[in-house]
Amino acid sequence: MTSRSAEPSSHLDRPPSRGTRVRGTRQAEALMAVLGTLSGFHSAQEIHAELRRRGERVGLTTVYRHLQVLSQDEAVDAIRDESGETLYRRCATGGHHHHVTCRACGRSVEVEGRDVERWAERVAAEAGFVDVDHTVEIFGVCPPCASANS
Repeated sequence: MTSRSAEPSSHLDRPPSRGTRVRGTRQAEALMAVLGTLSGFHSAQEIHAELRRRGERVGLTTVYRHLQVLSQDEAVDAIRDESGETLYRRCATGGHHHHVTCRACGRSVEVEGRDVERWAERVAAEAGFVDVDHTVEIFGVCPPCASANS
């Protein structure tokens, strides 16, 4: 899957949430190093395989745990592909955002969704919910793939 590469984000230095230690360990450092070199979104299995290829001895469960915490901390982007699998990449921007991902080539573009944010807050408030979070994945065909198929 190809996509634009992500630049490191300043929020990577924040302490991890939920009490799970993901930084400061050899395994966490190796994971962040791999994420820093991969372009586009990748599954936990692909990231694990790359770690193993580089000689790192890290378990798949550890990779999943670290990716989950890093995603909650917004240090990595996480999206679900059309099959429902979660894919990850090092976050290119800080703060909450969404992605539009090409079904053909996998290219992903970060987008703000102010209307989505307002809608989620309104729907949650109408149901009496507070402290709302949400995930939105948008899939389509990017311009280069669309013109190649024309």
